[in-house]
Amino acid sequence: MPQLLHVDSSADLHSSTSRELTARFAAEWSSSGAEYSVVRRDLHTSPLPHIPTNELHWAPRLRTPGRPVPVEADALQRELIEELIGADVVVIGAPMYNWSIPSTLKAGIDYIHVPGITTTFDAVTEPLAGKPVIVVTSRGDQYGPGTPDELIDHQIPPLQQVLGVALGMDVTFVRAELTLASRVPAMASWVDTSQSNKATAQHEVVDLARQFAKHFG
Repeated sequence: MPQLLHVDSSADLHSSTSRELTARFAAEWSSSGAEYSVVRRDLHTSPLPHIPTNELHWAPRLRTPGRPVPVEADALQRELIEELIGADVVVIGAPMYNWSIPSTLKAGIDYIHVPGITTTFDAVTEPLAGKPVIVVTSRGDQYGPGTPDELIDHQIPPLQQVLGVALGMDVTFVRAELTLASRVPAMASWVDTSQSNKATAQHEVVDLARQFAKHFG
């Protein structure tokens, strides 16, 4: 049974662009047939605790002897990793907060990036290699290549590094930019561009969901 892991991290439960787009992806995936399941994880409404010890950054065999790891945290880490490995496709809503990602999403990444389990350290361990992950990014301004703020984008590059480079996942970014244009008076001239960007992103997530549903069907 093809399985989608649907992750959200936006604190906006009413008008979030990233939530709208991930929901559109999940709905299109589900419409492919009853066998297309969705596992939901909302990192804002059900936030994960920050890792209580740096030993969780390592596979059990690589942890420092004599340093205890809380049983609950160890179990939670195993649950999150198994959830990720068990999915055929992953969609993540990752809005830009203060030029980076929400702390709730960062907390989740700290649990699943584990040398010796999800990424290679002393042996080749790449259980996530090639797994498709669609990252829906929403940003109040423009940060793409060639824009004045390109170099202060600390949202997409870190996600590409950890998901694509370290974990070896097949990452696709869907970008919805200028989401603050309708809210910030100084950005009023960008409203049409913002709406056009959002419409493009809406089409992209539907097309991607259809593409991956067909691939795993």
